[in-house]
Amino acid sequence: MKKKPPIKRTWLDGVLDLFTIGILIVSLLGYFGKFNWFFDLFSHFRVQYLQLCLIPFVIALWKRRNKLAIALVLLVCLNYTFVLPLYFGKPGPATGKTIRAMLMNINAENSNTDQVLGAIKTAAPDILLLEEVTPKWARELEVLNATYPYRIAEPREDCFGMVLLSKVPLEHRQVVEIGNSGVPSIIAEAYFPGGTISIIGTHPLPPIGADYSAQRNAQLAALPEFIQQQKYPVLLIGDLNTTPWSPFFQTLEKESGLKNSMQGFGHQPSWPSGNAFMRIPLDHVLHDEEISIHNRMIGPKVGSDHLPVIVDFTFQ
Repeated sequence: MKKKPPIKRTWLDGVLDLFTIGILIVSLLGYFGKFNWFFDLFSHFRVQYLQLCLIPFVIALWKRRNKLAIALVLLVCLNYTFVLPLYFGKPGPATGKTIRAMLMNINAENSNTDQVLGAIKTAAPDILLLEEVTPKWARELEVLNATYPYRIAEPREDCFGMVLLSKVPLEHRQVVEIGNSGVPSIIAEAYFPGGTISIIGTHPLPPIGADYSAQRNAQLAALPEFIQQQKYPVLLIGDLNTTPWSPFFQTLEKESGLKNSMQGFGHQPSWPSGNAFMRIPLDHVLHDEEISIHNRMIGPKVGSDHLPVIVDFTFQ
């Protein structure tokens, strides 16, 4: 009986092998983000990793490289275990009138005022948190005064100014520093006809180096204490400069007791607005158990590198 001749390997086989090993390495590095700021960056792209596996999987099947195809399926599963839970646990329909909250990082250098104001007018939120508000932007936003008579404004010349606008009264308003990064956060109580909620708006530093990452992590770690001090159900809103798959975000969820508003609505990435493939969910709304999110959506492009996030909710 003649032996079958060995299958001749080609350059494409080598590329497939290297590609699979590369995806495996970056997928695993994300597990060690707690130990190194650079490794944490790899935790944010779980959806991209599983998408990148699809084309080589088809090629592996075509070349009858079944073991490689199985390895790619396992890589998809490894990353999809992080994403899949977001598609379960959607609350039931609202029994009464919902309240709408909107988060928009408008970008300090954005000059598209009409797009920003148009998106706000279309969404018509009851609560609106705007981030990266400069003094120039604060003047542009004064046209919203009639619609939103209640506000807390903390504009800055850098990228960390913010404004909280509300159609309902805001009491116990505070601008505080959470963590040690020197950037402001906003805390207020919003008085709706059906009750009161506490709103925390925050914007940690981006993880663009060891120092900034440490300060972002310190701010995320300090948030649970502020959340537990609130008298009413909490709605935490902000560009947190991290994704749900980072260990630091997961620690925030666990220690604060807040839930991710994406739960039940699936993956909803918001940054960068100009690159759909690389887009990841940096902009968040987290909420107490007493608050039910009945709808969550990503808003339109407004000239910023971020897309708005809109949630409709009720609360007990």
